[in-house]
Amino acid sequence: MALAALCAVSCTQQKTETKTPATSAEQAEERVEQVRTTVLHPVEIEREISLSTNLQGYLSQNVAPSLTGRIEHIYVEIGDKVAAGANLVRMDQTQYRTAKVAMTNLETEMFRMDQLIKTGSVSQQQYDQVKAQYDQAKENLDFLQTNTFVTAPFAGVISAKTYEDGELYAGQPILVLTQINRLKALVAIPETYFPRIKAGMRLTLTSEIYPDRTFPATIETVYPTVDAASHTFQVKVQIPNDQQLLRPGMYVTTTIGLGKENTIVAPYQAVEKLVGANDRYIFLAENGRAKRVAVTLGQRFDQNIEIISDEIHDGVEMVTTGQHKLVDGVKINVVD
Repeated sequence: MALAALCAVSCTQQKTETKTPATSAEQAEERVEQVRTTVLHPVEIEREISLSTNLQGYLSQNVAPSLTGRIEHIYVEIGDKVAAGANLVRMDQTQYRTAKVAMTNLETEMFRMDQLIKTGSVSQQQYDQVKAQYDQAKENLDFLQTNTFVTAPFAGVISAKTYEDGELYAGQPILVLTQINRLKALVAIPETYFPRIKAGMRLTLTSEIYPDRTFPATIETVYPTVDAASHTFQVKVQIPNDQQLLRPGMYVTTTIGLGKENTIVAPYQAVEKLVGANDRYIFLAENGRAKRVAVTLGQRFDQNIEIISDEIHDGVEMVTTGQHKLVDGVKINVVD
C-alpha cells in the first residue's frame, strides 16, 4: 500500500511539472498582436516656441519729490491718464517763494555787475563772487521748482496714490505713474535657443482675455547671461499698445518664430506615456516585432507632434493603432 501511494505522488508531481505555465516573456513572444502602422518621413515645419509671461508698463516711476514737507495739492486720482509735463503734485511753496525772492535780487545785482565790469568799475574778483552767488541761487531755485511743482516725466496713467492733500510727505512715493501705451515683458527662454534669438526679432502675443486676437511685439534686448539654476536666459520684449487693450500685470503667451526646418512628426495619440512619470515612448515595427523607443516631444501641430530620438529617422515604421497592448519585443502582425 505504501509503495502504491508513493508511486501516485510521484506521478502527480511529474504531471504538475509537465504542465507548468510558460513565463510572461515566453507568452509575450508567443502571442501575436494585430497593429496598424505608418511610415515616418521628415516634413517641413515652421519652428516656433511659445512661452508665458506677465506684462509690465514700459516705464514706471514713483512720484517722490526730493524734499519732505506738506502736500498742498494732488492734481490726479488713480486711473487718470496724464500727458508728459502735466501737473501732478504741488508741495508747500514756502522755500520756493523765499528762493525766488532771493533770485530776483541777485538778478538785479548781476545786471548791475555786468554793466560795471564793462567799464572797469569793479574788479574781476568782485564780479566772479556775485556771479557764483547768482549761479548757485539759480540752481537752487530750479531744484525747488522741480520738487515743489511736480510734473509727469512721460505720458501714462496713475496706478497708485498714497497721500491726500494736506498730509506730510515723508519719503513714501506720493503717486506711481505707469506707461501703458507701450508695454514690456521679460521672457525666460531655454538656453538651447540662445544662438537663434536676436534683438529685433518679431513675435506675437496672445491673451485669454482676447481669444481671437494676436498682438505684435519685438525683442528689444537679449540678456547676455544664462541662469545656472533654470538654464534659461531672458529677453526684453517691447509691445506697442496704442489701443490700450493690454494692461500691466496681464498674463500672456509669447510665440517666437524661428524659421523653417525639417523634422519628424507623428500622431499625438500614438505616443505613449509611462505611468507615474512624464517619460514618453513609441513603438516601431521592426522585423516583425514591436520595438519600444523613448522619445522627447517637441512642437505640436494640431493632431501631430514632433518626436525626437536618435533611433527615429526617415522611413521608420511606427505603430499607430494597437500600441496600447504592446510590450517591447512582442510579435506583431501589421494589418491594413
